[in-house]
Amino acid sequence: MKVRFQADADLNQIIVSAVVRRVMEIDFRTATAARLAGVRDPEVLARAARDGRLLVTHDQSTMPQHFAAFIAQQDSPGVLIVPRHHPLNQIVNDIILIWTATEAEEWLNRIAYLPL
Repeated sequence: MKVRFQADADLNQIIVSAVVRRVMEIDFRTATAARLAGVRDPEVLARAARDGRLLVTHDQSTMPQHFAAFIAQQDSPGVLIVPRHHPLNQIVNDIILIWTATEAEEWLNRIAYLPL
């Protein structure tokens, strides 16, 4: 099964738009569509898991700890941590590469940091 993505509320919306514009088949749900504004990290992880979506976030300060606690109790489709000040083109290319070259099962309970 193909990876489906969920943008965290802190993720730069330009990333989501650029990914979908380049490859329209990619399922990348915005934080607005998922109503994630103001939602705490554990609940964001729970919603992404419930919907089978790999979470894409800029939050490298608290999300890794919340993710570790989350997967100690249940499975997660995974988390991608995206640096805020990295060239957007490379981040977009990496997300497209993940969608193209991997399956959702490969990301189960995994956290990864972009760029690849």
